[in-house]
Amino acid sequence: MKTIDLFYQGEGVAEIEYLEIEPDTTFADIKARLIEKHGGAADALLFVEDEDDPLDEAQTVKDRAGGRGLKLHLHRCRHIMVVVTYNGETIDRKFAPSATVARVKRWAAERKFGMTDEEAGEHVLQIVGTHERPAPGTHIGVLANRKTCGLAFDLVADERVNGAGEDRR
Repeated sequence: MKTIDLFYQGEGVAEIEYLEIEPDTTFADIKARLIEKHGGAADALLFVEDEDDPLDEAQTVKDRAGGRGLKLHLHRCRHIMVVVTYNGETIDRKFAPSATVARVKRWAAERKFGMTDEEAGEHVLQIVGTHERPAPGTHIGVLANRKTCGLAFDLVADERVNGAGEDRR
């Protein structure tokens, strides 16, 4: 039987981790394995990347995996309250902890602040009070405050490095 590639992040698991899983493995078994490996709360939930609802733990991996495997997130918060500020305006919304930074940015920049795709491409999300600009594929649950299940971003212009591309003499 061919194994399925499983990539995951979670509360306390900032880097993307990898496992090979048998197709008939249940999500309850995966959850138990991840909690044993990384520690964590027994009441944590498993989410598929960018999906809002937690997984049914009785389901098997083969029921949800695609050709490229499966990306999961393990977190005790069912939702992360995300706040984004841009040009003095602040918006907020609840996301699953498996939502990516890219998904939050699309929602904020394009849907709420009315930016075009091109304008949004020139901006990034920066964690409030820091200079940290998480990668687009990062799950927001990794970044969230564990006590409040919250996260605040500023939408800022991306830094550009301008320079001469040719040798000037």
